[in-house]
Amino acid sequence: VQLVESGGGLVQAGGSLRLSCSASGDIFSTNAMGWYRQAPGKQRELVATITGGGSPFYVDVVKGRFTISRDGAKNTVFLQMSSLKLEDAAVYYCWMYHQFMDYWGQGTQVTVSS
Repeated sequence: VQLVESGGGLVQAGGSLRLSCSASGDIFSTNAMGWYRQAPGKQRELVATITGGGSPFYVDVVKGRFTISRDGAKNTVFLQMSSLKLEDAAVYYCWMYHQFMDYWGQGTQVTVSS
């Protein structure tokens, strides 16, 4: 299983970014996928997940600002981030749960400037 993220970058506070994660390998469209993030000096934390059926889950700090979606046919998951705050800056990691194991992408940097 391979997860490849894209779409990170520098954005001003209040701006938007869209992250993408493309999954390949011996996977199923029913695998849960999602996004985690890790800021410097902090532990990796959950941001949002989405089931194979498309049901989303968000942590409270991103509700109403982030939207997770997926293209099942292409095994791709997206994270649309709006109204970005300074505290959203982190390395964002794509995640997949597959056959009782966690898989991670290499991460994409999101930098938010004031």
